[in-house]
Amino acid sequence: MAQKHKVVVTRKLIAEAQNLLNTVPGLEVVQWPSEQPCERSWLLEHAKGAAGILLMLSDKCDEELVSKAGDQLKVIASFSVGIDHVDRKALKERHIRLGFTPTCLTDAVADLTVMLILMAQRRGGEAMGKVLAGEWPQMPWHPLLMTGPQIRGCTVGFLGFGRIAQATLKRLLPFGIKRAIYLTSKPGKPIKELEDQPGLATEAVGSIEQLAAESDVVIVGCPLTPDTKHIVNADFFSRMKKTAVLINIARGPVVDTDALVAALDGGQIFGAGLDVIENEPNIQADHPLLKQPRCVLMPHIGSATIETREDMAIESVKNLLAGLKGEAMVNEYEL
Repeated sequence: MAQKHKVVVTRKLIAEAQNLLNTVPGLEVVQWPSEQPCERSWLLEHAKGAAGILLMLSDKCDEELVSKAGDQLKVIASFSVGIDHVDRKALKERHIRLGFTPTCLTDAVADLTVMLILMAQRRGGEAMGKVLAGEWPQMPWHPLLMTGPQIRGCTVGFLGFGRIAQATLKRLLPFGIKRAIYLTSKPGKPIKELEDQPGLATEAVGSIEQLAAESDVVIVGCPLTPDTKHIVNADFFSRMKKTAVLINIARGPVVDTDALVAALDGGQIFGAGLDVIENEPNIQADHPLLKQPRCVLMPHIGSATIETREDMAIESVKNLLAGLKGEAMVNEYEL
């Protein structure tokens, strides 16, 4: 890399990724020195003259930022699988490449998805809440105490059937699920990788209404787009089984929060397990979903394993460097 390039990094990185960045000759690294989010004013000021920017999911990459950076900006490397914080149109118009990290967090998010299913079905959050509140002594055992639906024999419906959904399905097979369905424009097409699984029926369905009506567990894993915002809404919940649970590991706005609260209040569904929610992280203690005993809400920790975050950090640096050199990235989003 003969030409010296200025790069801006919006967070302190994990040691191995930081070392990789620091040992590359010809780089002028301008870096926010904290694990806390960088200030927007700092990012806009230091983006001027940058050839590359490595940013986080919480850093908005928009017209303002790329304009401040200038014509020499070659690459944005996002430490994330989601890219809804990036104005892809602004990058495409300027021929700026976009790197992201969709593959290295698949296993971690799939593991969390299974955890959310079990907690939602078995009332894990509600049960833990009673213990923490000192209410266990006032809960004499009876045959239906804290009972919920069982995962064995379930039909699991996938709204979005990408890497994470497929990894989740493979994890669910030992639990003895009966059927897996997913939404597609070509109904009836089987999932080839799972055709030889004994006792498991797989089927693509042609309507979101069918997915809602036939699933015991609905896993939301589709991208957030104008078409998918609030695609899980009051009508969707009205079609779900009363013993079904909703799991969201995609993006918060895919699910209409008000409709979810109403569905839980009215007993339209049994429960919910969420790793994401609208308006996160600005969720206060009085949020209506936090008052729902059968809703388990995690603070967007799907990728939060040590191994995964290390891999994401290293891949982000590799994507940044590849973009500067004009080489192939580990994962590049096609604009």
